[in-house]
Amino acid sequence: MSPTALIAEDEPLLAQALQAELAKAWPELRILATVGDGASAVTQALALKPDVLFFDVRMPGQTGLEAAAELADEWPHGAAFPALVFVTAYDQYAVQAFATQAVDYLLKPVQPARLAKTVAKLQELLARRSQGGNDFEGTLGQLRQLLGAAHGAAQPQLKVIQASVGSSIRMVPIEEVLVFEAADKYVRVLTAGHEYLIRTPLKELVPQLDAQQFWQVHRGTVVRASAIEAVHRDEAGKLHLQLRGRGEKFPVSRLYAHLFKAM
Repeated sequence: MSPTALIAEDEPLLAQALQAELAKAWPELRILATVGDGASAVTQALALKPDVLFFDVRMPGQTGLEAAAELADEWPHGAAFPALVFVTAYDQYAVQAFATQAVDYLLKPVQPARLAKTVAKLQELLARRSQGGNDFEGTLGQLRQLLGAAHGAAQPQLKVIQASVGSSIRMVPIEEVLVFEAADKYVRVLTAGHEYLIRTPLKELVPQLDAQQFWQVHRGTVVRASAIEAVHRDEAGKLHLQLRGRGEKFPVSRLYAHLFKAM
């Protein structure tokens, strides 16, 4: 069977140019779909299950990295995860971050010589997979490192959260916070007895948190490590956390399941 691919690129002309160059460099490759945002990339990839994903790093709503992380979490157990290629116009620092990973990258505008190297790498990877190789855990590790690099350098640590409550602003000491959880346009800030909403995106909060105290366990959830009371595995094999002081359970994504290796 011919190898297949999905292109996620929000600029139509660049998507067409990539498809045209791929037709020259890899005539056997079938492009199943071209989409223009991260959410559509996840939906179409799950529906079509291509062999290769070409994801633009910067797309509306969800970045290519965030879309890849969500896709990894939703991907069917036991199925080979697609080979990932990120298309980026990032500066040299970001390129170095990509270059250290087995996940490949292409710089815009795509150059035929560089694309030829990527195609050769992909063909080798798909050949190994056809013989039973599937390094899904390795891909998860690469995504974790890339997401960490995308968050940037650590910033001064938060001491207090300012949350609007009616016409007042409540100052919530960081020591009281058990969970930060993304919810639509807000982030829920949960303590043992209260819930607050703030507008600061989770990806802006994470670099300001002490990584030893607060663990990211899902793309939309960060929890206080010392508050974790138990970790449960359900019938589908998915992990959920129980926290001291909270009644609900919080899911752990595949990307962060390595934190609980004993499970």
